[in-house]
Amino acid sequence: MAGELDPYTERVLDLVASIPPGRVLAYGDVAAWLGEGGPRQVGRVMSLYGGAVPWWRVVRSDGVLLPGHELRAMDAYREEGTPLRESGPAAEGHIPRVDMRRARWDGTAP
Repeated sequence: MAGELDPYTERVLDLVASIPPGRVLAYGDVAAWLGEGGPRQVGRVMSLYGGAVPWWRVVRSDGVLLPGHELRAMDAYREEGTPLRESGPAAEGHIPRVDMRRARWDGTAP
């Protein structure tokens, strides 16, 4: 990354980097933890700089995977043991969701 990152971007990336394997936060959760911004601001940071951190650990609040990145995220979720659930009728090529009730990180050590 060229140049300095603004403080908000650094705080988002630092928080995302601290999410333990197998756990997730929603975009709005990240904003709430930081006490500023909102889901869209966090999403923008993640879209621009998320490749530097475990981006798959930040998800939509309903657990649906980021369109276009589902397969890469699923590989990471399976490797990390992230809790998943079916989001609809099982079908060939169907991709589950993150089980937010079980996978949401509460800030405690793993």
